Amino acid sequence: MLTILSADSPDFEALRSLNNAHAQELSYADEEHFRFLLEKSFFAGVINKTDAFLIAFDQNADYNSPNFVWFKERFLKFVYIDRVVTDAAARGRGYAAALYDALFREARRVGHTLAVCEVNEHPPNPASDAFHARLGFVLAGRAELWDGGKRVRYFVKEM
Repeated sequence: MLTILSADSPDFEALRSLNNAHAQELSYADEEHFRFLLEKSFFAGVINKTDAFLIAFDQNADYNSPNFVWFKERFLKFVYIDRVVTDAAARGRGYAAALYDALFREARRVGHTLAVCEVNEHPPNPASDAFHARLGFVLAGRAELWDGGKRVRYFVKEM
């Protein structure tokens, strides 16, 4: 069951732990930062309390992530998928797709027509590559972050 996630969720710590178990793909979030992400998000959804979650921002967010800023410098109106993760025990059930569908419905409801995200190129994330390709995301650019330790590709999708 998909529900809206908030900073005062009783599952906050479990979700933060899920995030941090995938810090290589998502980036680590201490308690303060994870709370910030939820409070400033355009959309934050969770499935079955802790099986999967997605956090997204719109172009008006007060957010200084270099990936978000890359999109903000190039597009006027968008929803930015900052992080999405499914617990390993819950994979293969369509939870990430359900979260994206819910985000896209909400984004279209308020007039958004563009969804954007980044996917690691180095270290590679082939599962995310395949997932975003299936959803119709297309390459919009690339960047190297943190002194060459991470390379990302930027993707866009017209909704």
